[in-house]
Amino acid sequence: MIAISIIVDGIVQGVGFRWFAAKLADKYGIKGWVKNRLRGDVEIYAEGEQTDIDRFIGDLRKGPRYGRVDALEIELKEYQGNFQDFSIKG
Repeated sequence: MIAISIIVDGIVQGVGFRWFAAKLADKYGIKGWVKNRLRGDVEIYAEGEQTDIDRFIGDLRKGPRYGRVDALEIELKEYQGNFQDFSIKG
């Protein structure tokens, strides 16, 4: 199991991106959370199996229908295993 932090830049607020990310997380069995940031980007913390995380990232790059993903900043974190599901924060 691994853990990552992702900052998503582009047109990612007001276009259903958090819901899109949560649906993908459910699809791949990813645990963690997604939230909007004040800068207009989105932050994701995700835990899961390497192959599921890779698929999750690949689908995140496509973005939702009305959004546009310009860049993903991905940072490997220490796996904690503290999450039971994937949630949308504020």
